Amino acid sequence: MTEIKNATIPTQRTAAGRSGSNVLDDALARARALDPALASTLAREVAALRDSRKFGLVYEKHLPESVRLTEHPVRRGVKVARRDPKRGEEALTWRVVKVTGKGTDRMAHLVGAEAPVPIAELVVVRDFGEPIYPGLRSLGRIRRAPADSPSHMVINGENLHVLHALRMTHWQAVDLIYIDPPYNTGKETWIYNDRYVAEKDVFKHSKWLSFMERRLTVARELLKDTGVILVAIGDDEHHRLRMLMDQVFGPHNFIANIVWQGSGKGDARYTAGGVDYMLAYAKDESTLAKNEVRWRVVKPGMDQAMEAAKQAWEEAENDPAEATKLYRAALRELRGSLEPAVSRYDQIDDQGRVFQAGDLSSPSRRENLKYDLHHPHTGKPVRMPANGWRFDSSAMKENLEKGRILFGPDDTTTPRFKRLLADQADQVPYATFTAPRMPGTKRVETILGDKRFPFPKDYEVLMRWFAAVAPPDAVILDFFGGSGSTTEAVMRLNAEDGGVRQSILVTNNEVAAKDAEVLRKAGHKPGDHEWEAKGVFRYVAHPRVSTVVTGTRPDGSAYSDGLTATVEFFDLAYLDPDRVSRAREFEAIAPLLWMQAGAVGECIAQEPAEGWALSDGYAVLTNIDMSDVFVNALAAVEQPPSFAFIVTDSPSEFEYVAGRLPYQTRPHRLYESYMRSFEVNMEAAQ
Repeated sequence: MTEIKNATIPTQRTAAGRSGSNVLDDALARARALDPALASTLAREVAALRDSRKFGLVYEKHLPESVRLTEHPVRRGVKVARRDPKRGEEALTWRVVKVTGKGTDRMAHLVGAEAPVPIAELVVVRDFGEPIYPGLRSLGRIRRAPADSPSHMVINGENLHVLHALRMTHWQAVDLIYIDPPYNTGKETWIYNDRYVAEKDVFKHSKWLSFMERRLTVARELLKDTGVILVAIGDDEHHRLRMLMDQVFGPHNFIANIVWQGSGKGDARYTAGGVDYMLAYAKDESTLAKNEVRWRVVKPGMDQAMEAAKQAWEEAENDPAEATKLYRAALRELRGSLEPAVSRYDQIDDQGRVFQAGDLSSPSRRENLKYDLHHPHTGKPVRMPANGWRFDSSAMKENLEKGRILFGPDDTTTPRFKRLLADQADQVPYATFTAPRMPGTKRVETILGDKRFPFPKDYEVLMRWFAAVAPPDAVILDFFGGSGSTTEAVMRLNAEDGGVRQSILVTNNEVAAKDAEVLRKAGHKPGDHEWEAKGVFRYVAHPRVSTVVTGTRPDGSAYSDGLTATVEFFDLAYLDPDRVSRAREFEAIAPLLWMQAGAVGECIAQEPAEGWALSDGYAVLTNIDMSDVFVNALAAVEQPPSFAFIVTDSPSEFEYVAGRLPYQTRPHRLYESYMRSFEVNMEAAQ
């Protein structure tokens, strides 16, 4: 199969690199010279075969990415690769026969290698057909919110493996997924299977699609039935991504192709460009419709207008006429940043409310809308519109009591309806919007003190869409977390509207290609402290999120007052199967249990010596013999935990304990060898 850049036609490759389609045409030409009748029959069969090809997106399915276990010890029997292969070098792996030497002189003897290799130059590689055991190791928590507030999580790890770990903790539990994956433009580099994908790689589109399909397939499983995914993308892969999303989510779940005009070139030949997209898909659009879900955003300029009105009201000392005069002057200054739907509201009433006078007539003629409305001063009926009033008599009475009917000086004028700006604060979001990208870059530079990340997303743009798409208590996942814009957007949105949204940000610690070259020249390799310190997690995401929450930069300088939020940082860990089989890895799965229970309160970080433990939101029973004590302890607390994890290999023992738990507590079974509960066979998972 070969990749066609724009189309999706599957063809076979010959040894010479020519497509099977061309080979068939050549064969038919030779057949016509030898036997025209037979050639005609063959031509019809070939045409039928071509017409029956698969429609939709067809591409070369590349092998899954392998994973390097940098912390795994190099020992007999494991598979290894060079820790820092040279550019263009073939990706070779070897099996370790034995290890000799001591300390820094330890050498690995490899199958097929002419000489032993220093262990410092090797890294363990795990095949995707072999099981992996993902765990989390805490790197620290920043707590600036009440103990009962959900914690935000920032995870450093290969995102496909983190997604599989989240299948255990967040199955159908995520409200919104937002991702900003590599755009595959050729102007930037991204890594596939431990190699930077070259601009001229003929399979770069297939590699990108393979890379994305695996992640989107797992991501879909994490969404609630009412969940939504937003995927940012550029021109180069937009059309392919749309077809891929149709395959993974179904074309009937497509919601919108959102267009962001973020910049432009004035000297461009055809169009200014500078456009990004966000493809929006529902997990199940019919469920959204059934639940009457409607997206709404605050009208642009709404906050500025309301603040200007507040200042005008205070400056005018509660005089409506003077306040209106001052407010209109302020609107003229703000008009360039306000929607017309906002700036039309240009009056302030005697209660300090911003309003616009609207029509009170009914759009259609109905008898129940025709009745006398008396002027408050003359007591006489006012002039009635030809079709009658907009409201029936009962609704009109209610609006009169609320002061929403504007009468003229006497009964000869038709009243107007007082439309309050506060009632018109939101609108249906447009699928196209214009917002400069530069502020996003400048904000990250201000936080970190220099430019460390290319093209970070503007958290204010993300806040607008998160507020529209997700509920105030949403779980929001970003598994291409990069610089951490999603986490900052979620935390700032909570601070703005009082929400309790929770973000899960997944990024890796890849080093940019230019930085990698500099580090190599200085003699550093992947795994070295100097190398890892320049990775995107340690160099960008961690310090950015920490600074935003605490208000203090890593160098100790002040940035802000910080935010009311709690965030915990993790490394994804790949656990030793031998230790897993001996049930020695409880500490590594402890954060996963805490996350599954909502990431609220304290994590039960150590295997409980008493055989059971109780935290704010969940409980763990590791010794089934302590089940009576465990059940009684849960029954005695005022608010039983939402989750109980019961460790046993026996289904009957699990059912016995589960049946005695408080009704509010949801039981989950873990196996005796704890990590077996979280075992992932990546080949089977594809």
